[in-house]
Amino acid sequence: MPHLVLPIADQVVIQPGSVVSKVIHRDDELNVTVFGFDTGEGLSEHQASRSAVVQVLSGRLRFTVDGEELDLGPGLWLHMSPNTPHALEATEPTVMLLTLLRP
Repeated sequence: MPHLVLPIADQVVIQPGSVVSKVIHRDDELNVTVFGFDTGEGLSEHQASRSAVVQVLSGRLRFTVDGEELDLGPGLWLHMSPNTPHALEATEPTVMLLTLLRP
């Protein structure tokens, strides 16, 4: 497979009142998705069956993981083990990178 270099934050355009996403890589080992959240938008509590890494590229997220509230801003990242309950809300327009690892 050829190497691919993408301007990650340019892969989504934040839409008013919406959450947008784009899968930028998927193979047998991992899935990589870029999300764009408008202020006040987010994801309700859920779990992933795989390990996950969240990286904030721009903006700010109020991230709740295992009942603990975290403030994630640009350059910060979070690792979650499989089946960890989590939810998030953008406190300003935000671009986030999600990497899911296959077991």
